Amino acid sequence: QVQLVESGGGLVQPGGSLRLSCVASGIAVSINTMGWYRQAPGKQRELVARITSGGSIYSIVSVKGRFTISRDNFRNTVYLQMNSLKPEDTAVYYCAAGRSVVVDYWGKGTLVTVSS
Repeated sequence: QVQLVESGGGLVQPGGSLRLSCVASGIAVSINTMGWYRQAPGKQRELVARITSGGSIYSIVSVKGRFTISRDNFRNTVYLQMNSLKPEDTAVYYCAAGRSVVVDYWGKGTLVTVSS
């Protein structure tokens, strides 16, 4: 069983930056894809960005140029560097991992609030 533990959320002003981290523990050798989803109040959970063990990246249009996903395969850790944050980025951010693009494991989430 893989456990995912997120950290790095918090309150930030518009235009500010945050860096989320997610460490995978357990049987992590089967994991190919790691990524980040988010769920804003009253909205469905959506994919933000994902990265494979080979470094292939997909991210949604609304975060391109602002968010950067990266991964340390040795440490089984995925990061999300978020710059130029907007109020509409406010959400609970969930780490996700799977053997493919299908999510097999979820973290418990970390809250990101963008507000002045």
